[in-house]
Amino acid sequence: MADFKETVSKLFESVDIQVNGSRPFDIQIHNELFYSRVLSGQSLGLGESYMDGWWDCEAIDQFCHQMLRGRLDKQVKPTSPAFFMPVLRAYFFNSQSKNRAYIVGEEHYDTGNDLFSLMLDQRMNYSCGYWKNADNLDQAQINKLDLVCRKLHLEPGMKVLEIGCGWGGFAKYAAENYGVSVHGITVSREQMDYAQKSCEGLDTSFELKDYRGLNAKYDAIVSIGMFEHVGYKNYRNYMEVAYRCLNDDGLFLLHTIGRNTPARSAEPWINKYIFPNGMIPSPGQISNAVQGLFVIEDWHNFGQDYDPTLMAWNENFQKNYDNLKERYDERFKRMWEYYLLMCAGTFRSRRNQLWQLVLSKKGLKGGYSYQNNHRSTL
Repeated sequence: MADFKETVSKLFESVDIQVNGSRPFDIQIHNELFYSRVLSGQSLGLGESYMDGWWDCEAIDQFCHQMLRGRLDKQVKPTSPAFFMPVLRAYFFNSQSKNRAYIVGEEHYDTGNDLFSLMLDQRMNYSCGYWKNADNLDQAQINKLDLVCRKLHLEPGMKVLEIGCGWGGFAKYAAENYGVSVHGITVSREQMDYAQKSCEGLDTSFELKDYRGLNAKYDAIVSIGMFEHVGYKNYRNYMEVAYRCLNDDGLFLLHTIGRNTPARSAEPWINKYIFPNGMIPSPGQISNAVQGLFVIEDWHNFGQDYDPTLMAWNENFQKNYDNLKERYDERFKRMWEYYLLMCAGTFRSRRNQLWQLVLSKKGLKGGYSYQNNHRSTL
């Protein structure tokens, strides 16, 4: 036991984290079994031991930032079968197959609209805000929605497909402010029901459908925060679906979290407790998927904006937890805050990115700009 404690303590010290130290990012250990658990279970053991109350940290976001900026995860060699099993499963099986597409909707997005309505902005956007010229979450999300509309060159009367419509925030904004017709699909029944009610009276429609069932043509396509559920074995298929559904002169905007290097399996703790079968793409994986189908007109990285977005979500969650605790117990609270704050640390350390890609079928004559709505195709 003493050896485990010494090993873990030295690893933390290598990135300037002290066990039972006094700084906000220092870790406070309550159970001595923590050391062996985190050595054998890696990130899964770290997250589960926090959920069980074995340790605390005043600023988990800073704790994560310290670890990742110091590349602590690269120093630790996986030893547990629990680490290797997700990798093997991802290699041999398609975890994001059509039959499994609805799992993340049922297990995450259907968690409860009461939780998300108290945590998110007024428009229920569950993706990164755009904080340029914004000092609050609501404005940052409005900025993001308008940025997407401008990048797509939306004009009144256009038909827009949204792959992964969430709770209808984009559809409502685009229909109200740009006069377009939006059809959204989702794998979450809770999201679909909410979107339908929220957009009542607007030129919008929603259905419970996996993207692989899409066939109709649209003037523009948008996908905000859904590509993370596609899986590397399906990236090409996803792009082929978008290609067949996009008119020849249309634009496709892909908004996705990204990672710096390719992976073929999900992070174990996130996969088990937050986003089952989720997977974050790398630049190369995206480029390979679009090659021969689309021209990449624009690739915009504003991953630094996910840090304040996640911190705002956590602030809302903590502030409103008293209204949720009858349904969500203390262990859920610790799980949820760990998820939000650790993710904030991954973006602050620039280990994760947030990309918006604008794609066209043939390339835009004269090049691409989203400062105005004029466009023409070759």
